[in-house]
Amino acid sequence: MRLVSFQGTSGPAIGVRDGDQIIDLSRAAPDLPTDMIGLLNAGDAGLAKAKAAAAGAGDDCKVKMSSVKLLPPIPRPGKIICIGRNYAAHAAEGGADTPTYPEVFYRGPTTLIAHGDPIIRPKCSDKLDYEAELVVVIGKTAKHVAEADAGAVIAGYSLFNEGTLRDYQRKSSQWTVGKNFDNTGPFGPEIVTADEVPEGARGLRIQSRLNGQIMQDANTDDLVFTIPNLIYRLTECMTLEPGDIIVSGTPAGVGYARTPPVFMKPGDIIEVEVEGIGILSNPIEDER
Repeated sequence: MRLVSFQGTSGPAIGVRDGDQIIDLSRAAPDLPTDMIGLLNAGDAGLAKAKAAAAGAGDDCKVKMSSVKLLPPIPRPGKIICIGRNYAAHAAEGGADTPTYPEVFYRGPTTLIAHGDPIIRPKCSDKLDYEAELVVVIGKTAKHVAEADAGAVIAGYSLFNEGTLRDYQRKSSQWTVGKNFDNTGPFGPEIVTADEVPEGARGLRIQSRLNGQIMQDANTDDLVFTIPNLIYRLTECMTLEPGDIIVSGTPAGVGYARTPPVFMKPGDIIEVEVEGIGILSNPIEDER
């Protein structure tokens, strides 16, 4: 099942994508929650009800994808947990050793934009870089989860482009500022439920393309810390809740590490693709 958040006629809504149509769950299953975190909090039973409602939905419950504005699948996650240097080749291209413990940092929700929205290059910097990443969406409250049990707390997967202002990232030893400019974090276009993805999202090709040119090209088998291992390590210290997301790291090929460096500029189109999950595409615009 492919879950989306979108701007409905009476406000934000959630639905199930079926080809070029969205089944509006507020019409197909009006007793379900009307936001993605609410649906995830409804657990497996809620997802099963959404799936059944989508399968039986009539034309009056369907809208064309092209006629609605997509939102980030979870517009305001409780936690946006990012993992740095989680592909060894990416660590190496930046002159760093492969980490022995996950490099964890946060992004804020005001960075998030949807599929198709412009990534905004701020007035104060022209060093806007791309980072293709696989997103893990948490579906159950989780603390002290063993690696072997991690799959049970995953609701699904999505895509992220972790737009980064490289000069601001390097202004201190903490990466927070460079990773938290407004409107630099495309997330979407949808959540693919875990039952439709290989266990732990292993063996999936991940790419970024800038104006059609492949910039990053790797496989999720190359993750230093696998998805189950990340959940195990994160839940040692924090409680993960439905709707939290883990942005699992980017492979080699980022712009700053190229010769000469490549940074995104107005008029560019950047795409992130993970095999079986979809394509996340965004134009670049300057801050006004």
